[in-house]
Amino acid sequence: MAYEVIVVDDGSKDATVEVAKSELAGTPHLVLINGKNRGKGCCVRKGMLAASGKYILFTDADLSTPIRELNRMIPYLEDGYDIVIGSRAVQDPVVKRDMVWYREIMGRTYNLFAQLILFPGITDSQCGFKCFKHDVARDLFSRQKLEGFSFDGEILYLARKQKYRIKELAVHWFQDPKSKVKLFKDSIRMFFELIKIRLLHA
Repeated sequence: MAYEVIVVDDGSKDATVEVAKSELAGTPHLVLINGKNRGKGCCVRKGMLAASGKYILFTDADLSTPIRELNRMIPYLEDGYDIVIGSRAVQDPVVKRDMVWYREIMGRTYNLFAQLILFPGITDSQCGFKCFKHDVARDLFSRQKLEGFSFDGEILYLARKQKYRIKELAVHWFQDPKSKVKLFKDSIRMFFELIKIRLLHA
Protein backbone atom coordinates (compact mmCIF):
# COMPACT_ATOMS: atom_id res chain seq x y z
CA MET A 1 0.00 0.00 0.00
CA ALA A 2 1.37 3.40 -0.99
CA TYR A 3 1.56 5.93 1.83
CA GLU A 4 2.98 9.27 2.92
CA VAL A 5 3.89 10.54 6.38
CA ILE A 6 3.17 14.13 7.41
CA VAL A 7 4.67 15.57 10.58
CA VAL A 8 3.47 18.94 11.86
CA ASP A 9 5.80 20.70 14.29
CA ASP A 10 3.99 23.14 16.58
CA GLY A 11 6.71 25.74 17.04
CA SER A 12 9.05 23.48 19.03
CA LYS A 13 12.35 24.83 20.35
CA ASP A 14 14.23 21.54 20.16
CA ALA A 15 15.48 19.42 17.26
CA THR A 16 12.09 17.88 16.39
CA VAL A 17 12.14 19.13 12.80
CA GLU A 18 15.67 17.90 12.11
CA VAL A 19 15.00 14.51 13.73
CA ALA A 20 11.76 14.06 11.77
CA LYS A 21 13.46 14.86 8.47
CA SER A 22 16.34 12.51 9.25
CA GLU A 23 14.12 9.62 10.36
CA LEU A 24 11.82 9.99 7.34
CA ALA A 25 14.60 10.21 4.74
CA GLY A 26 13.72 7.80 1.95
CA THR A 27 10.02 7.79 2.89
CA PRO A 28 7.44 9.97 1.07
CA HIS A 29 6.86 12.71 3.61
CA LEU A 30 6.23 16.33 4.49
CA VAL A 31 7.41 18.16 7.59
CA LEU A 32 5.25 21.22 8.18
CA ILE A 33 6.31 23.89 10.65
CA ASN A 34 4.32 26.37 12.71
CA GLY A 35 6.38 29.44 13.48
CA LYS A 36 4.89 29.53 16.96
CA ASN A 37 2.80 27.24 19.17
CA ARG A 38 -0.75 27.20 17.79
CA GLY A 39 -2.34 24.11 19.34
CA LYS A 40 -3.12 20.51 18.46
CA GLY A 41 -6.19 21.37 16.42
CA CYS A 42 -4.25 23.76 14.24
CA CYS A 43 -1.55 21.16 13.59
CA VAL A 44 -3.98 18.37 12.71
CA ARG A 45 -5.94 20.65 10.36
CA LYS A 46 -2.74 21.72 8.63
CA GLY A 47 -1.61 18.13 8.12
CA MET A 48 -5.01 16.83 7.02
CA LEU A 49 -5.43 19.55 4.40
CA ALA A 50 -1.92 18.90 3.06
CA ALA A 51 -2.44 15.13 2.73
CA SER A 52 -2.98 13.64 -0.72
CA GLY A 53 -3.95 10.03 -0.01
CA LYS A 54 -7.25 8.26 -0.67
CA TYR A 55 -7.57 7.72 3.08
CA ILE A 56 -6.14 10.16 5.62
CA LEU A 57 -5.32 9.16 9.19
CA PHE A 58 -4.25 11.41 12.01
CA THR A 59 -2.53 9.94 15.04
CA ASP A 60 -0.79 11.32 18.10
CA ALA A 61 2.98 11.48 17.82
CA ASP A 62 3.41 9.24 20.87
CA LEU A 63 1.61 6.43 18.97
CA SER A 64 -0.55 5.55 21.97
CA THR A 65 -2.60 3.61 19.44
CA PRO A 66 -0.26 1.40 17.38
CA ILE A 67 -0.22 2.39 13.72
CA ARG A 68 -1.10 -1.19 12.72
CA GLU A 69 -4.67 -0.50 13.91
CA LEU A 70 -5.11 1.38 10.63
CA ASN A 71 -5.37 -2.00 8.89
CA ARG A 72 -8.58 -2.69 10.82
CA MET A 73 -10.08 0.65 9.78
CA ILE A 74 -9.61 0.48 6.01
CA PRO A 75 -12.22 -2.28 5.40
CA TYR A 76 -14.94 -0.09 6.97
CA LEU A 77 -14.02 2.83 4.70
CA GLU A 78 -14.10 0.51 1.71
CA ASP A 79 -17.49 -0.76 2.87
CA GLY A 80 -19.13 2.67 2.76
CA TYR A 81 -18.23 4.50 5.96
CA ASP A 82 -16.84 8.02 5.54
CA ILE A 83 -14.97 8.19 8.85
CA VAL A 84 -13.62 5.55 11.25
CA ILE A 85 -12.69 6.74 14.72
CA GLY A 86 -10.66 4.83 17.28
CA SER A 87 -12.42 4.32 20.60
CA ARG A 88 -11.32 3.46 24.12
CA ALA A 89 -14.95 3.16 25.25
CA VAL A 90 -16.24 0.53 22.83
CA GLN A 91 -15.74 -2.85 24.46
CA ASP A 92 -13.87 -5.61 22.63
CA PRO A 93 -12.35 -8.60 24.46
CA VAL A 94 -9.33 -8.76 22.14
CA VAL A 95 -8.42 -5.09 22.53
CA LYS A 96 -5.89 -4.07 25.20
CA ARG A 97 -5.86 -0.70 26.93
CA ASP A 98 -3.65 0.90 29.57
CA MET A 99 -5.13 4.00 31.20
CA VAL A 100 -4.88 5.39 34.74
CA TRP A 101 -8.23 5.28 36.54
CA TYR A 102 -8.70 9.04 37.06
CA ARG A 103 -8.01 9.75 33.39
CA GLU A 104 -10.57 7.14 32.36
CA ILE A 105 -13.21 8.63 34.69
CA MET A 106 -12.61 12.17 33.43
CA GLY A 107 -12.68 10.98 29.83
CA ARG A 108 -15.99 9.21 30.33
CA THR A 109 -17.46 12.28 32.07
CA TYR A 110 -16.35 14.57 29.24
CA ASN A 111 -17.77 12.24 26.61
CA LEU A 112 -21.08 12.06 28.46
CA PHE A 113 -21.42 15.84 28.16
CA ALA A 114 -20.21 15.71 24.56
CA GLN A 115 -22.96 13.24 23.69
CA LEU A 116 -25.59 15.36 25.41
CA ILE A 117 -24.49 18.59 23.73
CA LEU A 118 -23.07 17.58 20.34
CA PHE A 119 -23.30 14.01 19.09
CA PRO A 120 -25.43 11.34 20.79
CA GLY A 121 -24.07 7.83 20.37
CA ILE A 122 -20.37 8.59 19.95
CA THR A 123 -18.78 7.29 23.14
CA ASP A 124 -15.17 8.46 22.70
CA SER A 125 -14.56 11.61 20.68
CA GLN A 126 -11.05 12.30 22.00
CA CYS A 127 -9.06 9.24 20.97
CA GLY A 128 -6.31 10.63 18.73
CA PHE A 129 -6.64 8.00 16.02
CA LYS A 130 -9.14 8.84 13.27
CA CYS A 131 -9.26 8.00 9.56
CA PHE A 132 -11.21 9.80 6.82
CA LYS A 133 -11.91 9.47 3.15
CA HIS A 134 -9.93 12.15 1.32
CA ASP A 135 -12.82 14.37 0.20
CA VAL A 136 -14.52 14.06 3.58
CA ALA A 137 -11.36 15.19 5.38
CA ARG A 138 -10.97 18.21 3.12
CA ASP A 139 -14.59 19.20 3.62
CA LEU A 140 -14.56 18.92 7.41
CA PHE A 141 -11.12 20.33 8.19
CA SER A 142 -11.67 23.31 5.90
CA ARG A 143 -14.65 24.18 8.13
CA GLN A 144 -12.80 23.67 11.43
CA LYS A 145 -12.33 26.79 13.56
CA LEU A 146 -10.97 25.60 16.93
CA GLU A 147 -7.21 25.19 17.29
CA GLY A 148 -7.01 23.46 20.69
CA PHE A 149 -7.83 19.98 22.03
CA SER A 150 -11.57 20.31 21.36
CA PHE A 151 -11.16 20.16 17.60
CA ASP A 152 -12.08 16.43 17.66
CA GLY A 153 -15.52 17.29 18.98
CA GLU A 154 -15.92 20.05 16.41
CA ILE A 155 -15.00 17.73 13.52
CA LEU A 156 -17.42 15.03 14.67
CA TYR A 157 -20.19 17.58 15.21
CA LEU A 158 -19.66 18.88 11.67
CA ALA A 159 -19.58 15.31 10.35
CA ARG A 160 -22.96 14.60 11.91
CA LYS A 161 -24.37 17.83 10.46
CA GLN A 162 -23.10 16.83 7.01
CA LYS A 163 -24.61 13.34 7.50
CA TYR A 164 -21.33 11.49 6.99
CA ARG A 165 -21.29 7.84 8.07
CA ILE A 166 -19.13 7.34 11.17
CA LYS A 167 -17.84 4.02 12.51
CA GLU A 168 -16.53 3.90 16.09
CA LEU A 169 -14.00 1.08 16.41
CA ALA A 170 -12.36 -0.31 19.55
CA VAL A 171 -8.57 0.11 19.31
CA HIS A 172 -5.54 -0.79 21.40
CA TRP A 173 -4.41 2.21 23.44
CA PHE A 174 -1.45 2.62 25.80
CA GLN A 175 -1.07 5.77 27.85
CA ASP A 176 2.13 7.75 27.44
CA PRO A 177 3.39 8.69 30.92
CA LYS A 178 4.97 11.82 29.40
CA SER A 179 1.62 13.20 28.20
CA LYS A 180 1.46 16.99 28.55
CA VAL A 181 -2.33 17.15 28.82
CA LYS A 182 -3.26 19.12 31.96
CA LEU A 183 -6.13 16.92 33.03
CA PHE A 184 -8.21 19.27 35.20
CA LYS A 185 -7.43 22.56 33.47
CA ASP A 186 -7.83 21.18 29.95
CA SER A 187 -11.00 19.26 30.86
CA ILE A 188 -12.73 22.39 32.19
CA ARG A 189 -11.76 24.39 29.13
CA MET A 190 -12.89 21.62 26.80
CA PHE A 191 -16.29 21.44 28.52
CA PHE A 192 -16.99 25.10 27.78
CA GLU A 193 -15.76 24.61 24.23
CA LEU A 194 -18.53 22.02 23.67
CA ILE A 195 -21.00 24.88 23.96
CA LYS A 196 -18.76 27.09 21.83
CA ILE A 197 -18.86 24.51 19.03
CA ARG A 198 -22.66 24.68 18.92
CA LEU A 199 -22.49 28.48 18.71
CA LEU A 200 -19.78 28.51 16.04
CA HIS A 201 -21.75 26.21 13.75
CA ALA A 202 -25.35 27.12 14.58
